Amino acid sequence: MKKNIYKLFLLSGLMFSCNDLLNEYNPSGLTGEAVYTKPEGFESLVYSAYTTARHWYGKEDGYTLTEGGTDLWLQGVDNRRVDLMTYNNLQAPELVPPLSTAEVFLQRIWERFYATINLCNTGIAHVAESGLSEELQKIREAELRFLRAFYYWHIVETWGGVHFTLEETTAVQTVANRTPVEKFYEQIFADLDFAVNNLPVTTVDYGRVTKPAAEAFLARMYLTRGNNEQASALAQKVISDYGFALVPKYSDLWLMTNLKNKEIVWAVNYTADLTSSDLLNTTTNPYGHPRGGNNGHMMFQMVYERAAVGSIGMSRDIANGRPFARYMPTKFLLNLYNETIDSRYNGSFQTVWKTNVPGKYKKKVGGVDVDVTLTAGDTAIFATKYEISDAVDATKKYLIVDESKMYKADGNINGNALYIALNKFLDPTRPTIAEMQSARDAFVIRLAEMYLIAAEAEFKLGNLGKAVELINVVRTRAAVTGKAEDMEIEEDDLSIDFILDERAREFAGEQLRWFDLKRTGKLVERVSLHNPSAQPYVKEFHVNRPIPQAQIDAVTNKTEFTQNEGYQ
Repeated sequence: MKKNIYKLFLLSGLMFSCNDLLNEYNPSGLTGEAVYTKPEGFESLVYSAYTTARHWYGKEDGYTLTEGGTDLWLQGVDNRRVDLMTYNNLQAPELVPPLSTAEVFLQRIWERFYATINLCNTGIAHVAESGLSEELQKIREAELRFLRAFYYWHIVETWGGVHFTLEETTAVQTVANRTPVEKFYEQIFADLDFAVNNLPVTTVDYGRVTKPAAEAFLARMYLTRGNNEQASALAQKVISDYGFALVPKYSDLWLMTNLKNKEIVWAVNYTADLTSSDLLNTTTNPYGHPRGGNNGHMMFQMVYERAAVGSIGMSRDIANGRPFARYMPTKFLLNLYNETIDSRYNGSFQTVWKTNVPGKYKKKVGGVDVDVTLTAGDTAIFATKYEISDAVDATKKYLIVDESKMYKADGNINGNALYIALNKFLDPTRPTIAEMQSARDAFVIRLAEMYLIAAEAEFKLGNLGKAVELINVVRTRAAVTGKAEDMEIEEDDLSIDFILDERAREFAGEQLRWFDLKRTGKLVERVSLHNPSAQPYVKEFHVNRPIPQAQIDAVTNKTEFTQNEGYQ
């Protein structure tokens, strides 16, 4: 299934657009009925509904809207979405230019989500005409209902109470509605209940959603809406009933040879066959944004090969990745880890780069050039969250990127070209140094999340002992050898901030953070405390993103469908 579950299906992906705001286009001339009344056509419709997850997971769009603008990430030197990362120029769209670069960025996500919602609505409405067996009809409808809930969750959490419909749209529509958030969640729960009751426990087609995946996502939704008893019970059911298990060594989660491991409840799966990419297809990919593979391997890397910023001994290679330098960890994130007992620091971040261009170089120590000679395999660059004195620096032949080179005293950016880099998503199996696409699957739900969902729910229910027990399972898995006891916490350690800190240590970069901060009501507080680049700009209304201005401009009921609060 790795070859086709997310295969782009041109007709389904484009002809079922929600309205003319979503670039409705049917170049083939085929009709929807010709698709959904034949088994192979309906199966392609379902495949296409899965495809949209690839526009978010493992992609810059999704990383910026889930990790950006939080307490964990500052903008790297080549970040293209500083407005979304810092909230600057978002609250005053009359400034230059309206919504800045965020406009096209948000527009393409909006378009894709709503086109796929309409695709799901269409499939659900016509599954009985598909020609599939009754048993398979139930399963495919359950998949589409799960996906509709999944995409509506992204929409409502990103933009709030915006347009909502369960009806298939086949003609141009220029009227949009404003639907309360509660209505979105009412439908999300209804769709997930159907999915849980009708999906199989397992699948031979890796990437399809299953019953435990639907239960896991439903547990996340229960937690989001404060239904803590249901969240804990369902998360613990996923832990106990299906044979999932935490990978014993945290760093092994990220090995390209270990992507299909027992900890993964659901993943967006990619393919190593790069010919299936639509990167060069301007019809399906009008924005020139690489859709065919996972791009996470580029986003968090610093520019280790760029001599202009002081790098020495390095040129770009496959092992260290193609660095896009979009996201740099906050000082706060790095200091959350006690690496002497917690393996997740070294299991998540790269701090050493080995010489691949031997020779004589100059490095600066206290503003003075120091001559060094590097041989192949020597350490060329060492990045550390600690301060290293000039006296010590002068005794090392490698470049040291220490705390003060990365951060100012207040934690703001001092240098965002060379820094400690998240390495979870590196892919040394890429064929060339320039390859933008990776076959790495994007983990959407891991078993570790079920432990932390149940723990947060139990904490909110006042069951501190149970919460501690659940958190300690995750923490002891992450312990440095011989340090499991040091990693265990007690009831007095618990708070919602501790739980958020633990989720940061476990899931940094995994496209959950913005939702976590919004769910706990901590977005503005934590960004203000720990992200000095965003602190001057973040406001309470930023818990919703701005609706793309192109959407606002195109609707005819402009007095009813208005921009989100704060962005007028």
